[in-house]
Amino acid sequence: MIPALSHQQLRGTCTALSSASLIRLVSEIDDHGAIPVRGLARTLADLSTRRIRQAIEQGDALGLLTRAPGSVGLSVAGRDLADIYDATARWARRRNYPTPLCDFAGRIQHTFALLGTPAAGTQGPDGERDAELGRIHRLMTEWVHTHQRNRSTHGVAA
Repeated sequence: MIPALSHQQLRGTCTALSSASLIRLVSEIDDHGAIPVRGLARTLADLSTRRIRQAIEQGDALGLLTRAPGSVGLSVAGRDLADIYDATARWARRRNYPTPLCDFAGRIQHTFALLGTPAAGTQGPDGERDAELGRIHRLMTEWVHTHQRNRSTHGVAA
């Protein structure tokens, strides 16, 4: 059994993984495969060069990315995080959380903020117990214990 994260650890993890640029980078690579380094600006056209660089630096620091000659891909940790992003966005979309019209990254950011509040691991935005939100909380805990055990960069550490 994996020990639960403290409230501070969960909040720090959720904050570190809530960067819209990081969400876009991880999700884009997960959906379409490795991105040629020279094609990053074209693929992530809505992000400035500075934000792309920050997302790559953060992804590298968290062990989310792999490098092949001339391209950036996802490590096992990155693929597992992409699965958490997908599960989180599905939960939020089904509940129109935070609003009926919200983009993918916004849904993840708001749901991670909800997870980072005390006792929110099993409570939805209406305060009722939500087994699926609890599942996302467990996935996040497993991800941290599996992939971030000895990392302290960007606030993620077990």
